[in-house]
Amino acid sequence: MFSEKRDLRPWLYIAPVLILLTFFLVYPSLATFRLSFLGPRSVGFVGLENYRFSFTSSTMLLAYRNNLLWLVIFTTVTLSMGLVFAVLTDKVRYESTAKSLVFLPQAISFVGAGVIWKFVYDFQPRVGILNAILVAVFPDMTPIGWLVNSDLATYALIVVGIWMWTGYAMVIFSAAIKDIPAEVEEAAVVDGANPFQMFWRITVPMIASTIAVVGTTLIITVLKVFDLIYVMTGGQYRTNVIANQMYYELYITRNNGRASAIAVVLLLMIVPVMLVNIRRFQEQEALR
Repeated sequence: MFSEKRDLRPWLYIAPVLILLTFFLVYPSLATFRLSFLGPRSVGFVGLENYRFSFTSSTMLLAYRNNLLWLVIFTTVTLSMGLVFAVLTDKVRYESTAKSLVFLPQAISFVGAGVIWKFVYDFQPRVGILNAILVAVFPDMTPIGWLVNSDLATYALIVVGIWMWTGYAMVIFSAAIKDIPAEVEEAAVVDGANPFQMFWRITVPMIASTIAVVGTTLIITVLKVFDLIYVMTGGQYRTNVIANQMYYELYITRNNGRASAIAVVLLLMIVPVMLVNIRRFQEQEALR
């Protein structure tokens, strides 16, 4: 009798959490999946029509293309710059100040960052800092409409994302670098390793699991990126992404079925990356 009660005790402890997860996560996910087979206003069964739109329409193909650009450029540059900053600011006198300045954009909301950078990218040099600098350096240059040029707008938005998230990557990498045993670094110096060799053969291999965790976190972030696009361009000028199209279908065209189908597709894209991230965390905990 006592053994049976003891076996039930852990379930009693986690029951409130399981109830909340069921109510706020499992049920909405199942409801969204059901709605994805219905038409506008969630009326009428349309089968796979909403999914056909999600995978074949030119609007969604553009959104996939832009998310892929974000995925490749944003993740690669943010990881690289975060790692470089972490190494360069490690064990220097101004370490805390330098890291605080790099991390500062992370403390700003996406909406706030979007408003700030709309002024930076403004077409008028008297308002836009970037155009003001370019015109000052090149007097004959015509100001560039960074956010209204279909060929540049997406890349301009990616720059803002990199500016915001480099500090996050730097802080995580910095903590991992400080966990590298001093004996390993001293042995490498004794063996004649130069700073470049120490970086590639000591630092990077020893924080490889941390790099993977940060990388998967950035991938999840970039797959559901929405705020910057909504605030800065509204998805115009060929900057649309998956999450913004989902918002458009749900709140502008009121096509609940399409919005639900896009949400399901986005969830299916994020879940595998999230599972990899959880597994990496478990591996790191096991090594401690």
